[in-house]
Amino acid sequence: MLLALDVGNTNIVVGVFDGQKLVEHWRVRTDRERTADEHGLLMTHLLQYASLPPREISGIIISNVVPPMTDALLGMARRFFHVEPIFVSHELDLGVPIRYHNPREVGADRLVNAVAAIHKYGAPAIVVDFGTATTLDVISPLGEYLGGCIMAGVGISAEALFRTAARLPRIELVAPPHVIGRTTVEAMQSGILLGYAGAIDALVERIHKELGCETTVVATGGLAERIAAETRTIQHVDPWLTLEGLRLIWDRVAGT
Repeated sequence: MLLALDVGNTNIVVGVFDGQKLVEHWRVRTDRERTADEHGLLMTHLLQYASLPPREISGIIISNVVPPMTDALLGMARRFFHVEPIFVSHELDLGVPIRYHNPREVGADRLVNAVAAIHKYGAPAIVVDFGTATTLDVISPLGEYLGGCIMAGVGISAEALFRTAARLPRIELVAPPHVIGRTTVEAMQSGILLGYAGAIDALVERIHKELGCETTVVATGGLAERIAAETRTIQHVDPWLTLEGLRLIWDRVAGT
């Protein structure tokens, strides 16, 4: 079995594949101070809880955008699973040409999403990932990773409002009944969720104009389903797109 880890700034999404099938998945909090032993105990406990023997993990692939955690994750893989993990980077043979001016600057998760999107939806495509940051990644008609857009995530924006505006409360990130909020909570929900939906539509339309063609648009990430429902441009919601991309890269690089 394959253990796939998508390490983000806020959460780590963990998936277990038996062949091509995603058999289990979890979302845990990212902790930069967690040691290799702590990571190992967490992963083995999750596996045992799902009745998946840790000894059956024969490979580990990691997409990590938190560099200080690399050594701990490497130690976890070696000590608890006795395997050498694959860390996704632009240096791997991903099967996707990278047209970024400096490929080192591209987050591993963005490359993983591009691999998965091309495999599942074809090219051209746009992947909208609602994570700590909201990213839009663009794949050309030739299947090349071109780059995209980065904006503050929905959660960051909501938390910033709460922290810096004394009279604004923390809110549940759900769509309000009307765009004209009749309470402070409704007004914030409208501004944040509907505002983000409008921003995504505007960016997608500008990307289409710049590319000279329309694309398939797929959303992933924790809030993808809620925001996609308020857009006119997102066509697919795929919550496990990144995990699927990790499996595809493993199959390509490890030759399985």
